[in-house]
Amino acid sequence: METIAAKELDCYVGRPGYLLIDLRTCAEFSESHLRGAVNAPEGEFGSCLKGHGSDVLVLYCDRGAKSMAAARELEELGWRTKTVVGGIRAYRGHNLVISYNK
Repeated sequence: METIAAKELDCYVGRPGYLLIDLRTCAEFSESHLRGAVNAPEGEFGSCLKGHGSDVLVLYCDRGAKSMAAARELEELGWRTKTVVGGIRAYRGHNLVISYNK
């Protein structure tokens, strides 16, 4: 498992060979998420990983703890992962999609 700083996230948005996975709840994801990320709350990876066997999984959550645990689990299953230190709260880039429909 490789850790990356939140400021590095923009390097992976839309980049072939990388899948951004948001581990927060569906409600949190609908409020804001990184452009192109898929939502897999509580480790529901099943459908979002299909067809991404060779991709590197870039995992993030709210503060970083859940993504660290998920990365360990996924690496044991043979996936290559990167996890974001500090989670989405540490992110300050320009690829954040925010829903204003509350």
